[in-house]
Amino acid sequence: MNSPLPERAARRCHNAINPLHSTHYFSPDLAKEMAGIGIEDRNAAYFAVRAAAMGPVGAGTVTATFYNFNHELVARHVPAVWRIASPETVLAARARAVDATLRRLLGKEALASEEMAEAARLALRATEACSRTARPLYAAHADLPVPEEPHLAYWHAATLLREYRGDGHLAVLLAAELDPLEALVTHTATGKGMSPKWVLGTRGWSRQDWDAATERLRSRGLLDVDGELTDAGTALRRDLETQTDRLDRAPYEHLGAAGVERLTELAGGFLMAAVAAGAFPAGMIGKN
Repeated sequence: MNSPLPERAARRCHNAINPLHSTHYFSPDLAKEMAGIGIEDRNAAYFAVRAAAMGPVGAGTVTATFYNFNHELVARHVPAVWRIASPETVLAARARAVDATLRRLLGKEALASEEMAEAARLALRATEACSRTARPLYAAHADLPVPEEPHLAYWHAATLLREYRGDGHLAVLLAAELDPLEALVTHTATGKGMSPKWVLGTRGWSRQDWDAATERLRSRGLLDVDGELTDAGTALRRDLETQTDRLDRAPYEHLGAAGVERLTELAGGFLMAAVAAGAFPAGMIGKN
């Protein structure tokens, strides 16, 4: 029987695993691979690689499952992107980009190490407890085959764990009655979310949209006149994460306290190496 998890152990593990999954979104390797199949627009590439596991879906499905993008931006590229490259072609290009990105960021020794193989085994074991019910992005990726190479198997498991938690998080946002941009504004106000510049540059929202969302949040008592979280806003963000933890507990409870601790250690090491290699753009996180 697995021992009980320490408080927030699952969240700490997620926070170590998830960013390595995300590295390919910022990678020149992804841009190169997508351009090679005819998809040169950055937004079109993002929508395609993340949605491809669901098949040639329309804009409505992407907006619903991605949550915080302006639907007008999504509709500009979806479903048109599938006329450029099929989901199967996109998934193959994504796999090549992930492979190249991890090789560049971590180096061949790390990819061939026993630590990488162990991380893959632990992460995949955690995914055994994930359920497809009401988890569309997780369920779509869970139907994809597990790669043979340990580093790609680890990345695949990280993707499953990321999308599983993300699907649950959207349910929590809906219950809190935060619309897509309000969710982004409050997350940015914590200092842990994307900066306004990055939100407006990647999610399709305008400054007017941002200001209107800020005003709605002020009217609910969640932001103050300076755009900072009030006590109520801080409590709401804390509750959002707690409720998300509750919906995300199954894979980590299945792995057990010792497994979670070890996976967090391994994932943290890989993440630090990726960050040191310049995996993420400067200025992406913060309030300014």
